[in-house]
Formats: sequence, C-alpha cells, structure tokens
Amino acid sequence: MPASVSAPSQSAGSITDVAGIEVGHFSDTRRPTGCTVVMARDGAVAGVDVRGAAPGTRETDLLSPGNLVQQVHAVMLAGGSAWGLAAADGAMRWMEERNIGMDVRFGTLPIVPAAVLFDLPMGDARIRPDAAAGYAACEAASTAAPAEGNVGAGTGALVGKLFGVDRAMKGGIGTASVTVGGVTVGVLIAVNSLGDVIDHNTGQPVAGARTEDGKALLDTRRALLRGDSPKPLLAGTNTTIGVIATDAVLTKAQANRLAMVAHDGLARAINPVHTMSDGDTLFALATGRVPLEGSAPGMTVLSTMAAEAVAIATLRAVHAARSVTLGELHIPCAADLATPRG
Repeated sequence: MPASVSAPSQSAGSITDVAGIEVGHFSDTRRPTGCTVVMARDGAVAGVDVRGAAPGTRETDLLSPGNLVQQVHAVMLAGGSAWGLAAADGAMRWMEERNIGMDVRFGTLPIVPAAVLFDLPMGDARIRPDAAAGYAACEAASTAAPAEGNVGAGTGALVGKLFGVDRAMKGGIGTASVTVGGVTVGVLIAVNSLGDVIDHNTGQPVAGARTEDGKALLDTRRALLRGDSPKPLLAGTNTTIGVIATDAVLTKAQANRLAMVAHDGLARAINPVHTMSDGDTLFALATGRVPLEGSAPGMTVLSTMAAEAVAIATLRAVHAARSVTLGELHIPCAADLATPRG
C-alpha cells in the first residue's frame, strides 16, 4: 500500500457542461451540513436507481417508466438524513414563484425528486437542511462549474466509517463530465460512503478508514477479508447520492437504465459499496438536446461514459475535501495523507 496519495492535476469538467443544467449549493455555517440542487428549468426526462439498503428518498416512484410524469425540473441532494428531504419543499417554492414546472390547470407544479445522506455526527444534529436551505440553493444556481469538496450536500460527508467515525476521513462533493461523438454526460456526486474511496485507475484506496494511530489508510476491504471486526452501525448512517445528466434525447426507460449502469462507477470507486448501511441513490436527467443517432454514441457508449464520469467525480470529491475539526473530533482529508504534517 502506498504511504501517500496524489490529487489529479487537471480539471475533469463538470455536470454543468450539459446544456440545460444548473447547480446551486447551500452550505450551513452553523455546522457541517447543506444541500445541492441540480436544476433543469426546461424539464428533463428522468430516471433513478437505488442500490443502497437504507435510502432516504422522495418522488422516486414517479420516475418509473410506466408512470405518468415524463419530466422533472430539479433534483435535490441534501444532508440531514430524512429531515433533509424538506429542502425539496424550498426548491418547489422557488420554482413555483418563477412559473417553472408542470401545468396542472390549477397551478404550475415543479417536480423535484430528492435524496439525502446521513451527516448527523458532524456537530449539532438538530441543525439540518430545511425548506429555506433548499430555496437558498436554488437562488445560488447557475451554469458555472460548481464548487467541489466541503460544500452543499457534501459539507458534512465522511468516508470510511466501518471502524468508527474517529477513524474516518472527509468526503464531499465531486463533479465531472465526458463528451463523445457530440454527446455530453456530466455527473455530480455527494460522497458519504461507509466504504473507502478507491482510485479506479490504480485500485488503491485514497480516503477511508485509517489505522488505529490515524496516520495511514487501513484498506477496509483487506481488513474485512482478514477478519478485522467492524464497529456496530445504524442503518442509513452513510450514503452516496448523485445526479447523472446528459444532453442526449432519452426515454424514461433509457434514463432509468442510465442511472442503473452509472452505479458501476460507484462500484469502481468505493469499496465496500451498496451496503446495508448505505442508501446509495443515483438519478439520471436527459435534457434532450442531441438525438442518439448517426455518429452520436448509442446507449452502450452513453452508459460507459456515465460510469466513467461517476468514478472520476467520486475520486474528485475526496481530493477536493478539506479536514474538519469539531471539538475533540478531527476528521482529516486525503490531502493530509498526501502531505504528512511536519
């Protein structure tokens, strides 16, 4: 196992490289928590795939291909566990005020699915994203490349908690994009995993559970396989959530397939992943600017692009994260192991 890790040296693009997508963060100053909105003002065909065994979600059933609603207008990602789902209320209010949504005759109804992660160990758990936080995230939304690391839904994220929070490391938000044949796939991932984050190019952990002295990476996979005993966990106390967006024209069935295959990227970048204590959920949005025909990539290439971008964004999330100290709890980041303290 290498003694240190190094960060990527160049930009990997962002989800806002996809035409029609905006992103806004709200980061709470009172404790490490927040929310992130991924907005498609003109509507986007959407799908979802939930792999973790302890999800916290809202409005996911309507994304099934057989159900009525064809487009959504935003996806809300939030900390605060199930309480954080309230952030979607604020996004709905912000959009209704601007006449963004589905015409239901008696008003304009914004469709805003949501997913949450568990960041309650980070400070006062009574402080969590609410409707005002979701509204503020929408106010901040733009087509600029979103900030990464300790922001939005990733503000209080941790990784590598299987041997205790005191041996975990800082997670966060990451984003990336891939373009092939004139079609772009962009992703935004909030990484709060039970498992370690892995560099999918080398197979080595870059952030996660640390050794008892806290100075090196333990390598959770190898530790479990040699019989080390993890600490007891509450279900749902972790979770990696995110959004895959593309400018391709997709059906709801194709959007759901894209969300499903994008989880391959999580499997490359997190180990273990999709556990009983994770609520891993990925949404897919298609803004429908580029037909999948002629020289444009088909679903197989699009799926490969999505999985690759998810793996890159997951890695970027921990490289962009910074250490946090709350009282006696110090949570280091990947950069701390890459550059040992003097």
